[in-house]
Formats: sequence, C-alpha cells, structure tokens
Amino acid sequence: MPTLAPPRLLAFTVLSFCVSAAVHAQVAPPPTSSEWGGVGLLQTPSARMAEEGDISFTASHNSPYSRYNFSMQPFPWLEGTFRYISIANRRYGPEWLSGDQNFKDKSIDVKVRLWQESRLLPEIAFGIRDIGGTGLFSSEYLVASKRLGPIDASLGLATGYIGNRGDLENPLTFIDDRFRTRPSNNRGLNETGQFGIESMFRGPVGVFGGVSYQTPWDSLILKLEYDGNDYKHEPQSASRSNVIEQKTPLNFGLVYRPNANVELTAAWERGDAAMFALTIRGNPGLAHAAPKPLDPPPVKRVQSAGAAVETLAESNMPSNADNAAAHDWEKLSSELLDNAGFLVQRISRKDKELQITGYQLKYRRPGDSLDRASRILNNSLGSEYSWYTLQTNRLGMPIVDASFSRDAFLRYTEGKIGDEELKRNVELNAPSMETNDGEELFASRNRPYGGGFSIGYRQNLGGPDGFILYQIAANYSGSAFITPNLWLTGTLSQNLVNNYDKFRYDAPSRLPRVRTDLRKYMKASDVTLPNLQLTASRRLGRDTYGLAYAGYLEWMYAGVGGEILYRPIDQSWALGGNVNWVRQRDYDQAFGLRDYQVTTGHATFYYAFDMKQRIVGSLSVGRYLAGDTGATVNIARSFENGVTMGAYATKTNVSSADFGEGSFDKGIYISIPLDNILPRSTNSRTTFTWNPLIRDGGAMLARKYALYNITSERDRTFFYDNMLED
Repeated sequence: MPTLAPPRLLAFTVLSFCVSAAVHAQVAPPPTSSEWGGVGLLQTPSARMAEEGDISFTASHNSPYSRYNFSMQPFPWLEGTFRYISIANRRYGPEWLSGDQNFKDKSIDVKVRLWQESRLLPEIAFGIRDIGGTGLFSSEYLVASKRLGPIDASLGLATGYIGNRGDLENPLTFIDDRFRTRPSNNRGLNETGQFGIESMFRGPVGVFGGVSYQTPWDSLILKLEYDGNDYKHEPQSASRSNVIEQKTPLNFGLVYRPNANVELTAAWERGDAAMFALTIRGNPGLAHAAPKPLDPPPVKRVQSAGAAVETLAESNMPSNADNAAAHDWEKLSSELLDNAGFLVQRISRKDKELQITGYQLKYRRPGDSLDRASRILNNSLGSEYSWYTLQTNRLGMPIVDASFSRDAFLRYTEGKIGDEELKRNVELNAPSMETNDGEELFASRNRPYGGGFSIGYRQNLGGPDGFILYQIAANYSGSAFITPNLWLTGTLSQNLVNNYDKFRYDAPSRLPRVRTDLRKYMKASDVTLPNLQLTASRRLGRDTYGLAYAGYLEWMYAGVGGEILYRPIDQSWALGGNVNWVRQRDYDQAFGLRDYQVTTGHATFYYAFDMKQRIVGSLSVGRYLAGDTGATVNIARSFENGVTMGAYATKTNVSSADFGEGSFDKGIYISIPLDNILPRSTNSRTTFTWNPLIRDGGAMLARKYALYNITSERDRTFFYDNMLED
C-alpha cells in the first residue's frame, strides 16, 4: 500500500497549522458553494449541507472548464445538484452542426448526510458525483467535517475523479480484485450513456480535504484545500491530449459574501490557474408568503354568538325554514366569491347544517378561506345554523366536505378557545353519495364558458447546435361545459419568438421517434393547436373517480383514453391507472395525423411517506410511447408553504445503447406557489423542470388532466396542518 509522498505530508502539515493557529475566534463559517455547485471547498465537497429548503445557482470558470450548477436542499440531510460543464478544448460536434460551440457535459450529483456533528464527532456525508450521466467526471466519496472555532475542517476519501491521484489502494480489493482498477472514461460523444453502476467504487482511493476560515470581517471567508485529483486522467486525455498540469495539490481561495444570497469566489488552483465563481442562493422552501395588499380585508365580525340570538329574537323574524327563504342568497354567494374566494354553485340546508357547494379559486391555505367564509356566514345568517359545510366540487365531481361549527369559530375569534379546540370542531369528510342532498335554497346561474390568455415558454438546454434553444408563445385556452361533467377544452398558440432555427441535430435513435422529432414540431408552423379534447368526469364511488377523454390530447399525439383513481380520504396512499390509444400528429399541430400509433398506459401507486416533512412519492409501471415497458419513480418534498422539490427517473426494457446519450430518462424540478410571490392571493403555481435530454425511451403521454391533482383537497394532513397557519 503506497504511503503519502513528502509534498502531501507538507500539505497536511500546512492544513494542521492553519487549524491550530486560528481557533481563537468562536464563529464558524457558514456553508458555501464549491465551484461544482454543492456545499464544499473549491474543487472538493465537504460534509456540510445548506439550510433546508435552499436553492442555489453557481457559475464558475477554471480553464478549460466552465460549470453551471443548480443545487437544491429538499431535506436537511440531502443535497442534489444538476450541472452543465462546458469544456473549452473540444467542440461539441462538426462545424456544420455546432459551429464553435464547446462540448457540453451533463451530470447530476447527490450527497447524503450519514451523521450529524456532535461535540466530539464530526459531520459525515456520502456522495456521488455525475451519477447516471456520461460518467466523464464520476466519483464516489466519504467526507467528514468538524468545526473548531472559526475553522471548518474537512477530510475525505474518494474513488473516481475526485480521488484520481490514487493515494491509497482500494480496500474493496479484499472482496474482489476488480475494484483495483476503474474503467476508462475516455469516450467520445456517441459513446456516452454507458458509464453505470458497474464502475462505482472502483480504482485507487484519493485523499482530499481542507479548511474554511471565517475572518473577523463577516463577509470574508478564506479557503485552503488539498485536491485529491492530479489531473493526469482528465476525460478523453488519451485521444485529445487533455492532460492538465498541476504544480501543487494546494488550492487557495477567498469567498466574499455581501449578503446571505450572494457569494463571489476567487481562487488560485493547481499552482498556475485562476478560478472565479458566482453563487446566487435563496430559500423558497422556508420563505413566508409575500404581503397581500391587493386582497380585500376579511369582513369584520359584527356580533358575538349571544348577540346573534338576541338580535334574531328582537327582530321577530321567522326562524329556520321561513327565515332561510328570506335571505339574499345571491348576495351571500357574491360575498363568498369576492372575499373568501369560494365560487358557489349551490346552497342547501339539512336540519341546522348549511351546505354550500362550489370550489376554491383563490386561497392556497384552507384556513384563509374558512376564516373569511365563517365571518361572512355568521354576519349574514345569525344563529339558525349550527354547522356550515363547504362542499368542494371540481369538474363536476364532489371531492371533499369541510364542515365547521359556527359557535366554535365565534369563540375562537373572541379568544375563548385555542387552535387545538377549534381544530376539533372542523371536520373533513368524504361527500355523501346522495345527489342533491338536503333542501335546495339557491342554485347559481350556469357559466358554460371560461378562458384566458397566458404566455408559454419552452426550452432545450445543452444541445450540440445551441446551449439554449427556446420559444416564447402567446396562448389562449378555453373550456366550454356542455354539462357539469362533460366539457370541451382547447388551446391556440401563436409563436412570438424562438431560436429553433438553430435546431438541426435530431440525435440518432434506435426507437420510434416519439419525442426526438421535436425540431420538426417546433418549426412547421407559427400558429398551432396544442390541445383540443372532449372530457367526461364521474365520481364512481365514495373514494373512486374516473375520467374519459378524446381528441388532440397534446401537441404530438391525438387519441382516446381514460383514467381511474382510488383515493381514500383518511389514508396516505392512492392507486390509479390510465390507458390510452394514441396516434402521432402532423408536425404543424393542426388536424392531420401521421402513421405511428401505440397503446400506452400506466398503473400508479401514490404514497405520502412522512407527514412532518411531506415526502410524497409515486411509482408508475406500464408501457411508454415508444412501446417500451418499465417504471417511473418520482419522489418530492413538499414544504409547509407549498414549495415542492423533487426528482424522477424512468428505466425501461430499452438498453443503454438503444436509449442513447444519458442511459435513462431523469430530471429534477421545483414547483413554487405564486401565492408566495404575488401581492394578491392565488392558488396557481409555476414549475421549473430540468430534464438533461429529450429521448424516445421512457416517454409518457402528457395528459392535460390528472385525477391525483384534481383530488388534492382530499389530503387530510395538509388541510389540518395548514388550517390555522399565519
């Protein structure tokens, strides 16, 4: 087993001196990004994690590499990074295709905290760099970090790129001799997607580490690092003479943080190269919703519970059924819509319970709407009703009944009971199977048509013919309801600006071109009809829902299909399935069809794993658009403010060679409620998805409606946890 050479011993001596010389201060440096995006030193990771809910973008340059990294911290113990690397000393493709564009490599990193730091023991994390990608920079590592006053010291071991120096023999050779060497990653563009699990943890082990020092100036952090890579085994070094000179394994840098959201890093690396990086970070997961100055204020409560009874008695008004007919229900419905965001479709009564059927249009949190609605109902109706029930009905299907005690809400607003007592007087139940349950008091006028304009954006990143290909379009979407359970919906799109004229590379495919004909769909016409379909919905049982649809289902496919979902209201799981017969549309996205057709569909199991941290996962098994069969796993963390961070991966019976670059379909996404950003309440949200490649394998039909989303208000835990949130 080789020993550390004198220069390496000198490096660790310097690091030890820095640790012992600076422990006079007490404040440790905050976690900062490495030039690879995740929390770390310069070239190497540390065991530290960013704050839960954090996202960051880091752009760095160290010749010949420019890195563009996006990192998410969905849990305190999990960090994920998606990255593009531009390699300046090679071209992406032939000049006719990519011109002088540099080669772009795509990768995903994962780091997991194994042990949280204690007074005596360090924080320990395990990570994988460039997992499931081309493998050009792949590495596996174990790293420990310990705070010592103003110093945060890290020490780690790595196989692969981070440990390419190979200081130690791989201890796994005692199990199998194949761990002694690591397969070469010197492959060309057409060979990518072949680096997999069989190469993990193989090859010699490299030592890396370093320190971050928080200077007396709060905005300045110094970094000293011992790099575990000797740069003699860079990607394609054999055929491209890509060996990079390293005069010393020590890297020195400083980080300037003008505020908690910006990091500017400058470093001197390898003894002869400058590195510069910019990191912009924020924390949408723990962010509070923006103030709502454009919302109408909640109506003032004009009387207490006792006063309401007295007022009713003194007025000599008829009570119960006679009094019900005297109310201005249309005015009440208008107030519920304007102030509580609840669109009323029907009002009925059952004994001393008032039932209001409709759906929420405005407020993301149930408590906001319930509080506003209770004030309006109490002020308008007096004491003839003991319970109010808001019956949510979406797309003609009863979803959930939220019932609350009138008296409990009055006593809560007077400060006579607390949150827990109020929650015990609010119920979430499955709607009755009886149609038109109760005596009807009011039915709103039908609104058979609705629609509006929006701006659409589509992009492809990291292709050989342009790093960013994009389109901005103006869309008009509308729906015409024939009955509450049958409607026609459609979208007309006008291209405004795009640069898809650069899109010339369709990529080789051994599968039917179910998605990689993207270029032809983008260029055939400026006016398109992405969607035009007839949809029918039905509640099939207490906890079972169904959809049937036919038409132009998405921009590439037309056909017929159906979905069914079983979602018990008192359970954390749901089970659904869909089946679709589709045919490929003409490239102009008008009314014509192409020859390719396929039957596709999936069975999906949904589960909420952790009610405290809201881990929601799904497993879909079935047949995809290219006729391949397999499974898609989707795991997401949903924060209390509605922000969702997730990742997905699809693996089918298509081989890596047939799939092409990337080996399998995968991506990460973040979904943010617009309510957190805008000055007016809304239940809309925006989603950003980073999918490294558009390939034909593992491609799903992009259905317009999904029953699991439509029935989201059946989530009992979300309802109660957020009901009284400020």
